Amino acid sequence: MARIPDQYGWAVQGVERDRARPPWAYTVGLTPHGRPELLITGLPLSRSAELLNGMGAHLLPDEAPRPGERMRLVDGPLVEFVPVEHPDVHLLTAVALHGPAVRGLQMVWADDRSRWPWERGFRGRRGGQPVLGPRHVR
Repeated sequence: MARIPDQYGWAVQGVERDRARPPWAYTVGLTPHGRPELLITGLPLSRSAELLNGMGAHLLPDEAPRPGERMRLVDGPLVEFVPVEHPDVHLLTAVALHGPAVRGLQMVWADDRSRWPWERGFRGRRGGQPVLGPRHVR
């Protein structure tokens, strides 16, 4: 895993679903570029990797989104960026490679009706979409 970011700029680490938790995935390798690692929960790992790679490519040459910022991803959902409260729990590989200063931003996605997981009527997938930090309402 440590060599992939050297070659491509970052890597995507996936964590499979288990009975209690939906899958999640996150980037490894944005920290050395002064950017937060990105994380997404509740989507199939292949879809998560597509979205993280697309956002990673946007993030390296640009500024990182601010907590609470929303954007529609190219060929993807509307997302809101939420700081990951405990990177040491959810970004294990990134923290192992880059140390405790790793910061994370979760890409929280809206459903097909533009509803968020904190709103009534959100249509998530099996296991939902855990939000791993406090929202910054702007």
